[in-house]
Amino acid sequence: MKKVCSLIIFLSLLSCDDGDLAIETVDFDSITTVQTCGSVSATASNLLFKINGSEALILELPSGTIKNEVSSEIIKREISSTTKLTYRIFTDDVSKNYFCDPIPPTSPTVSEEVIAEEGNIFITTTSADSETFSHLIELSGISFITANGSRITDLQIDAFGTVTTKL
Repeated sequence: MKKVCSLIIFLSLLSCDDGDLAIETVDFDSITTVQTCGSVSATASNLLFKINGSEALILELPSGTIKNEVSSEIIKREISSTTKLTYRIFTDDVSKNYFCDPIPPTSPTVSEEVIAEEGNIFITTTSADSETFSHLIELSGISFITANGSRITDLQIDAFGTVTTKL
């Protein structure tokens, strides 16, 4: 009887599902350059992105988010349907052309896309000179939830980067 109980316990331990827990990390801290398709505008929506080999972090800011004025207050935007942060994994290394060409290249293709569900974007604007403004973009409390429902919790992003605008 001991052998049968031991066998049942052993088999039940083998069949337990731990939920396939996998810790994923979105780490773009080493990528300091924020790329755009043209110049950043204070009067239009902006698509900003960072590329790390076959991964991209894409920030979409609606018109009026970036302002050509120094303010004592930091601009805060919550992730929403108009302010989006997207993490994409491609089948191969991706380039700026993927985002900027009028007709995107057919390769590489997106193998996974995760859109941030919540978080904040902070923009601090300083004046470089009378016509040029520098905008430091920071991310806080960003939460990605994958298609299978798992949350990316080990998010290593603080500063998204700095972009400039001109009057």
